[in-house]
Amino acid sequence: MFTNIYSPIHQLKHTARNQVLVKRDDLIDPYISGNKWRKLKYILKDVQKSNKNHIVTFGGAFSNHLVATAAACARADLKSTAFVRGEVVSNEMLLLCKLFGMNLIFTDRDSYRNKRLLFDSHFGTDPDVYFVDEGGAGTEAVRGCAEVIAELPQEVDHLFCAAGTGTTAAGLLKGIHQRKLKTQLHVVPVLKGGDFIADEIYKHTGNIEQLVMHTDYHFGGYAKTPPALIEYIKNFVADEGMLIDPVYTSKMFFAIDDLISNKYFKKEEKIIAIHTGGLLGIWGMKDKFIY
Repeated sequence: MFTNIYSPIHQLKHTARNQVLVKRDDLIDPYISGNKWRKLKYILKDVQKSNKNHIVTFGGAFSNHLVATAAACARADLKSTAFVRGEVVSNEMLLLCKLFGMNLIFTDRDSYRNKRLLFDSHFGTDPDVYFVDEGGAGTEAVRGCAEVIAELPQEVDHLFCAAGTGTTAAGLLKGIHQRKLKTQLHVVPVLKGGDFIADEIYKHTGNIEQLVMHTDYHFGGYAKTPPALIEYIKNFVADEGMLIDPVYTSKMFFAIDDLISNKYFKKEEKIIAIHTGGLLGIWGMKDKFIY
């Protein structure tokens, strides 16, 4: 299941972006795509090593992580349960979770804040259950994301990724350090006040000298999609023939475009952007894409 993957490197064709390459992790799998595949790889290996058969995790009603976990568990013959933040709702993402056999427990936001207590209150005495944090965050996820670096050309000047918690970025930076590369890792937080992500990355790497944070491209906060961002997405997809999502990758590509227009990079420098997938999340904002 986690052996052969399809994640090619494509060059963007729009004239202003012709020095930008994209690592297409969005093509790995339609449901376990991008960084979700990377994060779950060693989590599932640890589940099997621990002789457990039931993954319990957490997420919002439009969480790509929940869909990915449900699909991965179905393929690995594991049970899956998710605590879903907020009131009972129905949508395309949760339908997919249910189709893959995931049990959903809708949880009020106050209770959801203490995930370990929530887990223990339902499954604390069950020896077959394995705890997976929201988004798959953790040591195993960092290990999986670090493997991206071995799939890239060695001479990369600038590597970009979007960030919500910093898990993927921590893995990328760890991979850069492990291979002793000079690559600078550029992280674009998608939520307001994203400076804390650097601290989260440091917890996993112990060294952030090659980390560059770009905290001004959040467009108002997590999952905030003002008209300017929606218009950017429409133009980007039409220009490049590549889907990007409203929450993560759109903000990363906008940042890259803005930095290029402000001559941040030298013309000879190689730039690679990690497309972390998450494309199913567009269904949560479909009403904003009105033509």
